[in-house]
Amino acid sequence: MTKLLQWFWTLALLGAAWATLTLNLLGFNPLPPPLYQVLWPLPTYLLVMFGCYSLGVVGYRLATFNDCEEAARELRAQIREARDDLARHGMKF
Repeated sequence: MTKLLQWFWTLALLGAAWATLTLNLLGFNPLPPPLYQVLWPLPTYLLVMFGCYSLGVVGYRLATFNDCEEAARELRAQIREARDDLARHGMKF
């Protein structure tokens, strides 16, 4: 099972539990009104929290991104070598 399917199954189970509780599908005694006030917007709150977490992770990873000076020098040398080779074959830059 791929990671995507695991996420879909988890979301489906959480969504089913949310729908069961908010719509009272099992026929239990109704939940107290304060609990309904928390349950109805819960998916929106979770989506906003996930977005904030994602932005924080991307920002942190971007702030701590390493520069590879040695790789940059090697790439510049390869570009120079390719240009020289192409110039020898008649290409003008």
